[in-house]
Amino acid sequence: MKIIKILNNNAALAIDDKGNEIVYTGRGICFQKKTGDELDESKIEKTFVMEKPNEQFKQLVSEMPYEQIQVADEIIKYAGNVLNKRLSNNIYITLTDHLGYAIERAKEGTVLRNKLLWEIKNFYKIEYSIGCHALGMIKEKLGVTLPDDEAGFFALHIVNAELDGNMHHTLETSEVISDIVSIVKYTFNTELDENTLSYERFITHLKYFLQRAEKKEFYPADNVEMFNMMIKKFPEAYKCASRIKSYMESKFPNEITDEEMLYLTMHISRITDRRNVTKG
Repeated sequence: MKIIKILNNNAALAIDDKGNEIVYTGRGICFQKKTGDELDESKIEKTFVMEKPNEQFKQLVSEMPYEQIQVADEIIKYAGNVLNKRLSNNIYITLTDHLGYAIERAKEGTVLRNKLLWEIKNFYKIEYSIGCHALGMIKEKLGVTLPDDEAGFFALHIVNAELDGNMHHTLETSEVISDIVSIVKYTFNTELDENTLSYERFITHLKYFLQRAEKKEFYPADNVEMFNMMIKKFPEAYKCASRIKSYMESKFPNEITDEEMLYLTMHISRITDRRNVTKG
């Protein structure tokens, strides 16, 4: 494999047989090398295949300390294993870049407050736990202690990579879920128990509900009998679902089907069961 560009002492750019640009990293991989030389494959520690040229990533690799790139890669690998899913390649740019700036802030004694930390902890618990694990890895391997706010930021990058979207979309989704939970609390004058299975299922339902709303792929209204029964059995839960419907239709230009209302009502009735709430 011939080097077509040396990014720094620990990173080189090459092209494979399919024409893909590949960034190879490894400690000292380009030591005493020049463009056109063969790579020492025994020194390759990580391979980044880019389906299309990405100048931002190449610049990032060339400028960041090798140890930070290694830790970012370990965090991403850990996240993929815990979630058991393939994350968007874009996370190698976003999370790695964020890590670099987070370390700079820590060294300067500056803390960037995460205004969505509560939402992240409650709506993306697995991703937040990965973020907390990342803080431990950073402290152990880089000797830098980062605040809990950064665990939340890392979690957002992971959520974003799961959805293969953009950060604005991820933040907006968190805010909409928070608003819906607030509607439930207001309607029933309750504080919900966030540690119950019913609450976890409700939040998971909302995440997929929002995805369907954005794609205009709501469940079809084909269960009229069950829907009418739920209205009669849980009138307050249906009233709350109707408020959520009004809110959602103000956010997304699509009409929410009765089938979606059925599932919303069902989840609301469960999370507002007296065993799962405390009076406000």
